[in-house]
Amino acid sequence: MAAQRGDLPKPADRRFSSSAWTDNPVFLFNVHAYLLSAKAMTQMVEAAQVSEPVRERLRFAAMQWIEAASPANYLATNPEAQQTLVQTKGRSLCAGMGNLIEDVLKGRLTQTDESGFEVGRNVGVTPGAVVYENQLMQVIQYTPTTSKVHATPLVVVPPCINKFYILDLQPENSFVKHAVDNGHTVFMVSWRNPLPTDTDGIENATWDDYLDQGVLQALSVASGITGKKQVNALGFCVGGTLLSCALALAQARGREPVAALTLLTTPLDFEDVGILGVFVDEQHARIRDQTLGGGGLMTARELGTTFSFLRPGELVWNYVVGNYLKGEKPRAFDLLYWNADGTNLPGPFFSWYFRNTYLENNLKEPGRVVIDGKPIDLGALRMPVFIYGSRDDHIVSWKTAHASAGLLGGPARFVLGASGHIAGVINPPAKNKRCYWSQDGDVDKAMTADQWHAQAVEHAGSWWPDWLSWLQARSGALRKAPAAPGNARYPVIEPAPGRYVKVRA
Repeated sequence: MAAQRGDLPKPADRRFSSSAWTDNPVFLFNVHAYLLSAKAMTQMVEAAQVSEPVRERLRFAAMQWIEAASPANYLATNPEAQQTLVQTKGRSLCAGMGNLIEDVLKGRLTQTDESGFEVGRNVGVTPGAVVYENQLMQVIQYTPTTSKVHATPLVVVPPCINKFYILDLQPENSFVKHAVDNGHTVFMVSWRNPLPTDTDGIENATWDDYLDQGVLQALSVASGITGKKQVNALGFCVGGTLLSCALALAQARGREPVAALTLLTTPLDFEDVGILGVFVDEQHARIRDQTLGGGGLMTARELGTTFSFLRPGELVWNYVVGNYLKGEKPRAFDLLYWNADGTNLPGPFFSWYFRNTYLENNLKEPGRVVIDGKPIDLGALRMPVFIYGSRDDHIVSWKTAHASAGLLGGPARFVLGASGHIAGVINPPAKNKRCYWSQDGDVDKAMTADQWHAQAVEHAGSWWPDWLSWLQARSGALRKAPAAPGNARYPVIEPAPGRYVKVRA
C-alpha cells in the first residue's frame, strides 16, 4: 500500500542513504523490493529443514547473492553513480574504467591507496636488524629505546599467512614499538613469502619444517643472543597455533624453551570455526591433499579472495561501487595496505594444516598429532599464558580463543577486546579507543566462555596495558640494554625490516 501511495519510508541501509535514492520513487521502490527479497531469502534459509552445517552453507550462499544483487552495485540501477556521471561530464566513468583495468592487471581489487605506503619507509619502520635467516624465515632483533631492558626477551611469532608488520604498522599504532618502549627486547619472526619462481624447494616445506626450522629456531636464536635459557613468546592467529604446537613438540623432546606465553586471537580448538566452516569438508581436504600435498603453492590471491568474501559487502562490493561506478580512489589506510600484501604458502604445509585443524581438530586431542615421531600434548604446556580474543572476530571467534585456556595445562589469564580480528588487536592506548573485559586473576577453567563473560568487568580503552603488566611480572629484572644487536654467533645480516617481508606475492 505504501508503494501505491508513493509513501515508502527512507531505507535504514547506509548504501541507500543518499537523497538520489529517496528522491526518485522508482529507485526507492527498487531498493525496497531488493531489501524485501533479501529478507525473504534469509527467512527461507532459516526455515529450511536441514542440518546446521548445511544451513550454514545456505546462509553463506544467500549472503553472497544478497550482497551481489544490490542495486547499488550496478550503474543502471544506482542513481547516485548516475548523478556523479552527469556532474563530472563522464569523467567518473572514465576514471572508473581506468581503475577497473588497473585491478584486472593486478589481479585483485584495490582497497586502499597503496602508493601511500612502503614497507621500511612508513610501515614496518621500528629500528632493528636481521640477526638470523634460513630458508623459511628471518629473525629481527629490535633496537632498545630504554637504557635498561627486562632480562627475559620476547619472541613474536606472527601468522605466516600474512606479513609480520601488522604488529609494526606506523609508529603511532605499532605493537612492537610499544613493547620496545616499555623495556622489552623484542625478536620478530619474518616469514619468507615463497614464489613460483623459487628453485630451492620451499614449495615442499611442511608443518614440521615450520615448527623446527621456524619457531623453535627463532626461540633458540633469541636465547643464544640474550643468554637466557628460557624466553617469553607471543603468537598471533596462526602464529599462535604454530607456536603452541612447537612448544608441545619441544616439551615432548624434554625441553621447555618458553617461560611465559601470549596467544592473540589464536585457534587451538577448531570445533567452532565460524563462517570458515562452509569451506571445511572431507572433499575439500582431499582436493587440497591431491593438488598441494606433494608440493606447490597455496596462493595469496586465493587466500585473500576467500577472506574478502567472508564479508563481501564491506570488502568487495563497497569498493566496486566506489572504485568503478564512481571513479573514486580509496583513501590510504595502513591496515588495508597490509591486508593486500599477502603471502603464498607451501602446499604441504597448507594441506596438513587444513586437515589436522579445521577438518579433524586433532590438536586438542593429546597424542593424536605426531611430529618427528613424538606424540604432542598441548595440555603438557605448564607455563603461564595470556590469552586475548576479539569480541567481533569473524575469523577466530572469541569463544574459540577462550577455549585455549582449557587445553593448555598452565594458569591462564583471558582478556576480551572489542572490535574484530585485526582492529581489536591493534588498539594502541594513546588513542583511547574501544574497550576490553577482564577478570581478576586466572581463568576458572570450569567456566564456559559465556559464564566468564557474565562475570567480567568492562574497562575503557586498550587492553595493551593489561598485557604489559602481566608480561613485565614474568620478564625478570631490569639490566643494561645491549649496545648492539646480535652477537658473534648471530651477526647482523641487514637492517630491519629485512628482505623477506618486502617480497610481494
